Amino acid sequence: MATCGRLQLFDQCTRLLPFMMGRRSFAAAANDSFRADDLVYDITKDRKPKPANMDECKFGREFTDHMLSIEWNKDEGWNRPVIQPLQNISLHPATAVFHYATELFEGMKAYRTPENEISFFRPQMNMDRMLRSAHRACLPQFDGEEFLKCIAELVRVEQEWVPNSRNASLYMRPTFIGTEPTLGVDKSGSALLYCILCPVGSYFSTGTFEPVSLMADPRYIRASKGGFGAYKLGSNYGPTIRVQEEAAKKGCEQVLWLYGSDHKITEVGTMNMFIHWYNEDGEKELATMGLDEGIVLPGITRQSILDITREWGDFKVTERTITMSDLTKALNENRLIEMFGAGTACVVCPIKRILYVDQPLYIPTPVDSLALRLYKSLGAIQVSFI
Repeated sequence: MATCGRLQLFDQCTRLLPFMMGRRSFAAAANDSFRADDLVYDITKDRKPKPANMDECKFGREFTDHMLSIEWNKDEGWNRPVIQPLQNISLHPATAVFHYATELFEGMKAYRTPENEISFFRPQMNMDRMLRSAHRACLPQFDGEEFLKCIAELVRVEQEWVPNSRNASLYMRPTFIGTEPTLGVDKSGSALLYCILCPVGSYFSTGTFEPVSLMADPRYIRASKGGFGAYKLGSNYGPTIRVQEEAAKKGCEQVLWLYGSDHKITEVGTMNMFIHWYNEDGEKELATMGLDEGIVLPGITRQSILDITREWGDFKVTERTITMSDLTKALNENRLIEMFGAGTACVVCPIKRILYVDQPLYIPTPVDSLALRLYKSLGAIQVSFI
């Protein structure tokens, strides 16, 4: 693969989704953060072979040669950022992250454009969310723009790993962990901020854009009002793995998370959920759960879909609560058009069946679907076709 002429660090949705490059409310003051200009480079001479077909790379299995690492402690503040060979992290057995899940992460993607440039999709939103999560986890603040510059430089070093394909991308996993070796339940006095990279093809085994089945069981709850569901903390994900195993045993690829006695529809797996239907007032509507209760994650793909569809103006776009009773009624009255999940890993994923308390609900999957239109539109923006 040829190297790219320059690395573009810009919002892929600039034409549709304007953003501000200014510092965010949670960003640290300049003297409380590291700077990209201070990057230290430790480049390996022993680079491993690239995958022959990056479209077939399984999610999170194959990693690039280097990582970005930045240490912090309460006495000295932030150390200089380092790009170094990918390596294991050595930590004391009493380290806070092992015992109290003092950890958070983000998920971002880099794309190769037809002009052989590399670009990111709305990365400032990821930095905003990461800083909010850090605040919630009592981990130190930093300048998100400086961290983004460091990640961009890591991708420049690893640019040969960015797939030259519309069906694959380079996934970026910024991670932040508390590293103080103590069993006390307290704010960690040291931390490690790092980023690793991996080429990824399709997230689901069914293919790049194939409908999936969901298990919806109200016995299992992902997040609750007043909890941590709106933050990208590792502790929100680990407890869901057992439920995912239960879904797989029943022939479902993902879990539809419900909440409350009325079985509110919240998220699907690790994605935000969208419902496209004719509501009870006869209006064509796209609906997803709002952020006001703090139950669902404020996804970047979620916000992009809301912004794009509102600009299209083809139907009503709403952030509100919908229950399983509302859904089954719409199905019985032939008002449901389609349902789909949305997230960084899969972009858009249509739903074909919901196993609701062991009763199958068959969801329409139109050929000319909104899900497919959004998948193509977002993909075109991500690789700069529009």
